[in-house]
Amino acid sequence: MAQEDYYKVLGVDRNASDQEISNAYRKLAKKYHPDLNHEPGAEEKYKQVNEAYEVLHDKQKRAQYDQFGSAGVNGQGGFGGAGQGFGGAGFDTSGFGDFSDIFGDIFGQGRQQRVDPTAPQRGQDLDYTLTIDFMDAIKGKKTQVNYTRSETCGTCGGNGCEKGTHPITCDKCHGTGYMTVTQQSMLGMIRRQTICDKCHGRGVIIEHPCKTCGGKSTVEGKNTIEVDIPAGIDNGQQLRYQGQGEAGVNGGPYGDLYITYRIKPSKVFQRRGQNIYTDVPISFAQATLGDEITVKTVHGDQKLTIPAGTQPNTKFTLRGQGVPYLRGNGNGDQIITVNIVIPKHINEKQKQDLIDFVHDGGGDITPKEKGFFERLKDKLSGED
Repeated sequence: MAQEDYYKVLGVDRNASDQEISNAYRKLAKKYHPDLNHEPGAEEKYKQVNEAYEVLHDKQKRAQYDQFGSAGVNGQGGFGGAGQGFGGAGFDTSGFGDFSDIFGDIFGQGRQQRVDPTAPQRGQDLDYTLTIDFMDAIKGKKTQVNYTRSETCGTCGGNGCEKGTHPITCDKCHGTGYMTVTQQSMLGMIRRQTICDKCHGRGVIIEHPCKTCGGKSTVEGKNTIEVDIPAGIDNGQQLRYQGQGEAGVNGGPYGDLYITYRIKPSKVFQRRGQNIYTDVPISFAQATLGDEITVKTVHGDQKLTIPAGTQPNTKFTLRGQGVPYLRGNGNGDQIITVNIVIPKHINEKQKQDLIDFVHDGGGDITPKEKGFFERLKDKLSGED
């Protein structure tokens, strides 16, 4: 290879740590590996990357390279010397420290903790959306939920075999569920692990599959559970129901069921958290003189006192008349906004009373009469 700066080849500075050099090599080796990159020049670039790494990850060679350049490492068994190169069939990675780990990362293996394929495994969780009425969310309710899930086969008890037979250990992977594959590459022989193609990762062979489940150990079934919807559940909240998910494998437990609640809106009430909001109409006279009115709440009708002189959009709070808290500790509140309704039509006596009311207060008013075209428009629209 041309006398290129090994540090530039790996894209690191001359003070880079061993970890930084290894990280740079992993990234570039994966990028230019001939088995992964078939673009022109990739193989040559891959050789350069390996040559640079072979020198810089070795403390002694790196020191010689830093002092004497590439001449300091030639002829000492390096990639550029007369020693055994990558093309040799007897290539050995034992002298390259973490090379084997790096190759594992390149080919997707890495350092993985192997799981015994025959060990009990918990089943998958399931998601379910349940739509309920507004008042059911306020007061709570018991209901049934029906859904489909995988269940342990009742015929074979979950081992996937006909009655009287048992699974046998896979003779190809010896029950591990994976096998080692050796591949020839420009680096020599590279070993990697893959899922066993005989048992498909199960670690066992079922010679006589159960006729009910076909050897899968599970069957699709309909499940029904009774759920106790808690008072105060809010839209979008999710609750977990343990052991109501998919069947486990190899005798493992069932997964869980997660129910997400969707609440239908109310035509009367608006909910924000634990508080309820409503609008209540009152007349001009009630706002002026005061009154006691009946208002609807989520807990039933309640009396509300309207003080004399109440202004439009005044808010009143009914303590404890809102949504129950899921964990107890009482309820939220109900916030009532009063809207003063102005009558569209009044008779002559009512009109004169209003004029007198204004004059008695020291004011002045000139009522605006509707013209001919306004009255005609009212007639055509059906208004009196």
